[in-house]
Amino acid sequence: MTAKADRQGEAGRLALVLFLSLLVLILAVAAATAIGDYSIALGTVFLAVTNELGLTGADVAPIEQSVVWNLRLSRALVAALAGAGLAICGAILQALLRNPLAEPFVLGVSAGASTGAVCVIVLGIGAGSLSLSLGAFAGAFAAFALVALLSNGATSGPNHTILAGVAASQLFNALTSYIVTTSGNAQQARDVMFWLLGSFGGVRWPDFQLLLLVVLLSLTICILMGRALDAFTFGDEDAAALGVPVGRIRLVLFGVTALLTATIVSMVGAIGFVGLVVPHAARYVVGPLHLRLLPACAVVGAVFMVIADIVSRVVAAQQTVPIGVVTALVGVPFFAIILYRARPQA
Repeated sequence: MTAKADRQGEAGRLALVLFLSLLVLILAVAAATAIGDYSIALGTVFLAVTNELGLTGADVAPIEQSVVWNLRLSRALVAALAGAGLAICGAILQALLRNPLAEPFVLGVSAGASTGAVCVIVLGIGAGSLSLSLGAFAGAFAAFALVALLSNGATSGPNHTILAGVAASQLFNALTSYIVTTSGNAQQARDVMFWLLGSFGGVRWPDFQLLLLVVLLSLTICILMGRALDAFTFGDEDAAALGVPVGRIRLVLFGVTALLTATIVSMVGAIGFVGLVVPHAARYVVGPLHLRLLPACAVVGAVFMVIADIVSRVVAAQQTVPIGVVTALVGVPFFAIILYRARPQA
């Protein structure tokens, strides 16, 4: 009875955490839709949204109706999905690699996706948003392959995969810079470099629809493999002893991570440290089991990114700071703390 009561208590705690997180997410999206150079009251935001959904016929100024629905709400929802996706990627990579520092940005996956996307934008390889996503996907997988190659046979230090990721990140960032500076005009170079630091400025409803599909599909796959992810935290040999098909599961989950990262990067650029910070925060609240951790990461990551987007728009007057700058200001100190705690004890 005690064990059953404990499980029920944990389930109730998880439900409460997810409910409160969803409530905070709704409030954050509402605030992101109201805040900007042209402030709009929350009541007007609500009426504008319900008007578009056909629930009300309130009298809202056309400019406010357009700003809320066509610009800010789609931006806030894409930011939420991007945060959720990157947080899921971080949780997957930390389990597969058994490294608390693993996440797409640190491992160079975001840099590889950026290079693939820039090849499409600047060099004109392919056309349209589908080709942009495919280019980013190819770059992300190339980064995965390079990290695997560099870390294969490395010494047994706990962070050698991270070092391989740093090397891959530098390589792909250098390739991106070379392509932009040698193949694009000055305006194109400025636009691309700002995009590589992360920006939600150009996203619209079609981006939301595609990203929603990818995030829901990826989250479903990962939850179905949640018990396998739990086994990976003990090592490949132990996971295989428990009956987990290690090679197949690893390939599928790496593919999911590459797909999520590539889709996000192709839409909003490379945004770092979300996949590092959020899984640790969620793990502290709901524990390490992935059936609980993954949904918590998705919701907390969404809240984190929406708040970061609000900060990026209000921290400097009449300017929008790249979202990657905001997340780095939070993530780099967190990265340093993890490195400090993981140092060998004398």
